[in-house]
Amino acid sequence: MQSSYDIIVVGAGHAGCEAAAAAANMGSKVLLVTMNMQTIAQMSCNPAMGGIAKGQIVREIDAMGGYSGIVSDKSAIQFRMLNRSKGPAMWSPRTQNDRMMFANEWRKTLEQTPNVDFWQDTVNSLLISKDGKRVEGVVTGMGIRFKAKAVVLTNGTFLNGLIHIGEKNFSGGRTGEKAAFGITEQLVALGFESGRMKTGTPPRLDGRSIDYSKTELQEGDEHLDKFSYLDGTSPFMGANAKKQLPCHITYTNQQVHDILKTGFEQSPMFAGRIQGRGPRYCPSIEDKISRFSERERHQLFIEPEGWDTVEIYLNGFSTSLPEDVQHKALQLIPGLENAKMFRPGYAIEYDYFPPTQLRLTLETQPIDNLYFAGQINGTTGYEEAACQGLMAGINAHLKITEKESLILNRYDGYIGVLIDDLVNKGTDEPYRMFTSRSEYRLLLRQDNADVRLTPISHKLGLASAERMKKVEEKINNAETIISYFKNNSVDPAEINPFLESISSSPINQKMRYYNVLSRPNISIPDMLRYCKELDKNVSFYNNETIEQAEILMKYDGYIERESENADKLKRLEELKLKPDFNYDAVSSISAEAREKLKKIKPQTLGQASRISGINPSDVSILMVYMGR
Repeated sequence: MQSSYDIIVVGAGHAGCEAAAAAANMGSKVLLVTMNMQTIAQMSCNPAMGGIAKGQIVREIDAMGGYSGIVSDKSAIQFRMLNRSKGPAMWSPRTQNDRMMFANEWRKTLEQTPNVDFWQDTVNSLLISKDGKRVEGVVTGMGIRFKAKAVVLTNGTFLNGLIHIGEKNFSGGRTGEKAAFGITEQLVALGFESGRMKTGTPPRLDGRSIDYSKTELQEGDEHLDKFSYLDGTSPFMGANAKKQLPCHITYTNQQVHDILKTGFEQSPMFAGRIQGRGPRYCPSIEDKISRFSERERHQLFIEPEGWDTVEIYLNGFSTSLPEDVQHKALQLIPGLENAKMFRPGYAIEYDYFPPTQLRLTLETQPIDNLYFAGQINGTTGYEEAACQGLMAGINAHLKITEKESLILNRYDGYIGVLIDDLVNKGTDEPYRMFTSRSEYRLLLRQDNADVRLTPISHKLGLASAERMKKVEEKINNAETIISYFKNNSVDPAEINPFLESISSSPINQKMRYYNVLSRPNISIPDMLRYCKELDKNVSFYNNETIEQAEILMKYDGYIERESENADKLKRLEELKLKPDFNYDAVSSISAEAREKLKKIKPQTLGQASRISGINPSDVSILMVYMGR
């Protein structure tokens, strides 16, 4: 084994895998250290990727040359596009996945990446330079010292992890896996602030013991899509297409709630044994029936864990109540009267480090060349972790090769929104991405992630020439469709029968296709039969390009307005602030602003304007002080 690497990644969860792959593909020699080679890219919680805003993140990772989208597609057992009934800014792709296949695909991908080495071991401490300002490597549980120019920590829930089931608690980073000790204590001694967070998981059930006739069927989409912009990644398309596996829906009831309440006295959450804050938007079932006592039932999703297993994930029933209480409550749920548990649900507490201690590159402020990604930063979710890992891996490589760092802004992508929120606002509860967190969500749609981000990743050497060519074709072909619709008209005699069939007002004279399309309930496929001059066989008639062109035309005014707002923010981002900027010399700004600015050390005036506690007048004063 080598004793020295360019970059060491600690942890092989979703963040660690993306970090290792990105840095290696850019040319760094990477060592990926994991406690267990058999659990690389383990889906510790639900066997699914994407969802509201999370699906946009997976598409952005794919556009940036990451692998989460490809792996999700290849291991998918079902695909759904959520929020189709709403506007395109809300559309969010989601896959149900084969848990074992997902992990296997990730491991194969990493093993086929030439610059990645593996080492199965724990990491107990970091090697820090004599002046205490720079990381120089890691020390493993076996006492092996690996040197590195940069280290990326992606420890997930393993730092001092504590598992709770009823009144029982025991050390662990995941069920059946030991926790990691030493790193938190060392970082706190170096001046870092740490905290505790909590997350949970539901019981796993034996699918053979479920009566599906008492549940509601939830099929995948009829018109299939996928995450990756590359061809050939979906198992549901092509000559050997598989049939999607269905999920099912059932509900709790008052009897279930009454049984669960009998265990509240033994609940580690209600008894105060759990100190960490749990995820607000993914509460435990006991938290739901306590906080929403007026509700008579809660929806549960019965999700298969793969093609070749009977194991079931009961989404919506996360709990840390005693296992006997869990089992009694399950037997009162329609369809689960005879359900057998493979293992009970549990809660886990773990250490995290408030992300206001980071730079926007995810490098820590106290220690140079040390990067944090994933749950160590206070986030929750595979997708949130994966995108942080990708950015940490990219920036670690850029830093050690003395190149300019990559910072995605809020108008570039949800990845930029997430990191900006974490660094500038911090979080005291597990942070989850939603479309509502972005003020530019009409610009940051799932359909245009490749248009937004592939040119950036191509310049870095991550996105292939094949990817870039596909993006250029998509842009050019969408523009061709838009140009045709804006510059050509349809005759009333041709279009009126169709308009009347959908109860839309007929036209009295020739009208541009663009104006007809702006009407409700009319789409480009409806109008193609009237566009005689367009060659129906050209490449831009694929679904992605048609969808892109239609959105750009239907929402033209809104998109233009949002672009103007983004341009204003860009101007503030161009005003750079030096790390040693003397805020004490600017006496006119508030004391709170001065304190926050000195702590976070914003890199631009735009970043400064988004820090909690900084008001517009503080920004104006700084702008004047800088000579605008």
